Amino acid sequence: MNKLFQGKRVAVIGLGISGLATVRFLLKHGVKPVLMDTRLKVAGLEQIPAEKVDGIYLGELDANRLAKMDVLLVSPGLDLSLPAVRFAIAQGVQIIGDVELFAMVNTKPVVAITGSNGKSTVTKLVEHMLNCAGIKALAAGNIGLAVLDALEQIDTEVYVLELSSFQLETTHQLHLVAAAHLNVSEDHLDRHGTMANYAAAKQRIFQHTQLAVWNQDDALTKPQFSVPADIAIGLSSGAYGLTNIDNENWLQVAGEPLMRVNEMSMVGRHNQFNALAAAAVALAAGASREGLHKALQTFVPLPHRCTLVVESQGVRWVNDSKATNVGATLAAIAGLRADVAGKLILIAGGDGKGADFTELAALLRQHIDVVITLGRDGPAIAKLVPGAIEVSDLTAAVKQAAKLVNSGDLVLLSPACASLDMFKNYEERGRLFAEAVQQVIR
Repeated sequence: MNKLFQGKRVAVIGLGISGLATVRFLLKHGVKPVLMDTRLKVAGLEQIPAEKVDGIYLGELDANRLAKMDVLLVSPGLDLSLPAVRFAIAQGVQIIGDVELFAMVNTKPVVAITGSNGKSTVTKLVEHMLNCAGIKALAAGNIGLAVLDALEQIDTEVYVLELSSFQLETTHQLHLVAAAHLNVSEDHLDRHGTMANYAAAKQRIFQHTQLAVWNQDDALTKPQFSVPADIAIGLSSGAYGLTNIDNENWLQVAGEPLMRVNEMSMVGRHNQFNALAAAAVALAAGASREGLHKALQTFVPLPHRCTLVVESQGVRWVNDSKATNVGATLAAIAGLRADVAGKLILIAGGDGKGADFTELAALLRQHIDVVITLGRDGPAIAKLVPGAIEVSDLTAAVKQAAKLVNSGDLVLLSPACASLDMFKNYEERGRLFAEAVQQVIR
């Protein structure tokens, strides 16, 4: 490690979960970094001994200070278009992230997953498939465990990384056994500026992979890099798709039926796609078909992702608070509609992050019976469909839905927006939705 940065000035910018993990890793390997954060108060910074680093600078970034560094290890949350960062790049300063540092030192097999939606589910599912097959796998990255902290778990045999577009921007030499790109829908345009920039950042997952797994129904996921092998996943027939046996849908994996769809612990067509993508990645990393089957039967769906809050008097209330962009909401509606006998009532709205909601219009008119909106961009969604109901907050939305439901109906919280205009995060939004539901069904 010393050899990598020997004689170089190294700064860590952004001291969140991954940033602090980076600092700990550098200190452990004898590197004395400069620490920077745009915030004036940083939780957890007190755990880093000040005498062991080469200075701590909080508040507005100083362009001249950045330009004096040789290497900047930047947090995924830091916008690379900030003037101070652009100035440092212009002076020849190397910009990398913690995933790139992980790539420099890791010696074990790695698979990775990206996409606008579904990547956390697929990441955890691949981890579960490998573990069910007797291979010690560990999920890390954008899913919560920092990649450099993951290196501390030395018994790991395969790393399964969830990678965001922000992480991929600063990753250059990550070699992968398999990489999956699930989908591209409008998201983070407040950071990337254009869909082309966003899609290009996602494509970086295919830079150095042995196998590329992509969505045959989404051209933006098709590898733009030269790859040794690739697999297209879809819900039509194919090597990885759905097949019908005795009037029942089965998952087809590597050209052979694996299991009946109704044996899966997850519901919805979008989760059938997620299962197929996960299977392709897990098989490439050494999983057995028996491991895939067991995993798909026993996998516990992640919270706030199309999870059932309660079924009361024939009405199902579903929490999909993690749907923080239009594509996620489209996937939820498409995945659930066929299983709803009665009305499908949608609660949506929040901070749209600069997204264009017009893509929602046709699906809302065709498949949603009632639209209830809230939040900063709720009015923009309400304009898409006649008769949409605008409310002031989440509790009011739940109460309004409760007045309209009958047995056979489903109420879906799938906001198509981030939560930060009204909540700390999507987890809090989902929790408060569940609490409000429990109140109205009493």
